[in-house]
Amino acid sequence: MIFIKERKIYGYECDIYGHLNNANYLQFYESARSDALTDMKFPIKQFNEMGVHLYIARIEIDYKAGVFLEDTVTIKSWMSTANRLGSTWVQKLYDSHGQLCNQALVKVVHAKNGKPFRIDHETANFFISFVEDEEI
Repeated sequence: MIFIKERKIYGYECDIYGHLNNANYLQFYESARSDALTDMKFPIKQFNEMGVHLYIARIEIDYKAGVFLEDTVTIKSWMSTANRLGSTWVQKLYDSHGQLCNQALVKVVHAKNGKPFRIDHETANFFISFVEDEEI
């Protein structure tokens, strides 16, 4: 399933050139993944109640075009893989004209007490049901 989030770019998020600061893409993608989990009816709070944390093990970001002040962007997020140890997310950010401006590949691991952790089969299968075959 592909999850879609729209968001406006504000001045405090821009750099001296008037476009979205590179570091803010990380925050945009984080909030989009969090919203996707909520839309799946399995918010981060539920992971916390299980004592499981979601750690970013790796993130690759490809910058393709700038995003500018007061533009409204669309972030598309989906899991390309999921298993008991974690998941891989693909995220793409488009400007208001539909141009792909940025894309990310995010590897997430489940952890408990600071160490990698395998979630139960039932929960893993729940997340596997959301995996999309779309490519980055």
